[in-house]
Amino acid sequence: FFFLPSLFPPSSIPALRIAPTSITMPPSCDTVPEADAAETKMADPKIVDIIKTREGEGQEPFTSLEFFPPRTDEGVKNLYARMERMKESTSPLFTDITWGAGGSTADLSLDLALHMHNNGHVANMHLTCTNMDESIIRDALQKCLDGGIRNIVALRGDPPEGQDEWKATEGGFSCALDLVRYMRAEFGDAFGIAVAGYPEGHPNAITDLKPEEVEGMTDSEKKRCSVINGVTAVCRDEDYKKEMDYLKEKVDAGADVIITQMFFDPDVFINWVKDCRAWGIDCPIIPGLMCINAYAGFKKMVGFCKSRVPPSLEEKMESMKDDKDAVKQFGIEYGAEVCQKLLDAGACGLHFYTLNLEKVVYGTLDKLGISSGLLEQSNEKDAASMVAKGSAWCKKGDTVKSSAGEGTVVEIKANGTAIVDIGGETHELAKGSYEKLGNAV
Repeated sequence: FFFLPSLFPPSSIPALRIAPTSITMPPSCDTVPEADAAETKMADPKIVDIIKTREGEGQEPFTSLEFFPPRTDEGVKNLYARMERMKESTSPLFTDITWGAGGSTADLSLDLALHMHNNGHVANMHLTCTNMDESIIRDALQKCLDGGIRNIVALRGDPPEGQDEWKATEGGFSCALDLVRYMRAEFGDAFGIAVAGYPEGHPNAITDLKPEEVEGMTDSEKKRCSVINGVTAVCRDEDYKKEMDYLKEKVDAGADVIITQMFFDPDVFINWVKDCRAWGIDCPIIPGLMCINAYAGFKKMVGFCKSRVPPSLEEKMESMKDDKDAVKQFGIEYGAEVCQKLLDAGACGLHFYTLNLEKVVYGTLDKLGISSGLLEQSNEKDAASMVAKGSAWCKKGDTVKSSAGEGTVVEIKANGTAIVDIGGETHELAKGSYEKLGNAV
């Protein structure tokens, strides 16, 4: 999470009580199609309907969770156990499962989504356009429909492994807007559709500034700019407008919920929501909150997403970068502070990017007064198994292990082969013969 000049020290955060989520099935909720009638499973309610019902009843803001498909069978088994624990302890309104870059986890993502649905979660499955032609997309959506899943996050997705630029698949889709339009045209109102929102601008819309350009930033640009390795970057006002126009197009095409990209300055989110409303974007907007679990992961994600990091947060993280326990504890304390600020600003809920872990999430919820005693119950002995399936996140600069030893990735080729520096010597490692050390974040 994030650090700003403290509006209220962690010890003084009011004990805001968010009632455990109770789901009232909206009138639109139906049973699964006839093909699954023998199982008589109830289809999930749409997230937008649950939110509207809760708002109409004056219920407190909710929490929700996001997981990713682990690389190994052991990791999947451990994730099943963590999903069950966190469902029972946090009562999430819904639970996301991601879809790996380049479609690398398609089958496992669907299996995990169905598992979640069958075990009491309201499953919200990510679906991306990357490497997905129309037939694959249709098949995945039909399997979701048949299995009772009624919520999809429509995304463009990241480039496949080894590629820096995103390219549309022949016979596929060029952007999330295409996917939203396709779903509404082919499946009507069967699914609730969430899309991504980018309070700071999509990374592809963020420009690195020359030193002489920094002083010329507008007031609005200064509020969302980032400084990474001494380089100032920002989504220029003209590009920001295009971003907002595009988000409005996605909502007008049929998206009914927005979940944001991670951010580390809550004021950026608060200002962006105001802009959304001014743009006529009236659907629920849910802040996506990335847990700070480790210094290296924090730095990696900030660089990848070009996220704004307030100077005070940067200073704090640098001061404790070699103390893993201190970083996690800070993630808890400041996470609660930021969440409180978002709730005070009217956020309808808090969506946690768990990184398949639980300690920081539990500690944050305890600090907020949403739960009590969860931190003491947290168990992350399986953390080493919580590494993302696929090697799309294994990029230049990562540390990997192979039979030749441990080294640093110099290059990832399109076929997954890694060029690795091991002890000053260059090794070419075939895909599948190397393993990234530790969790990505």
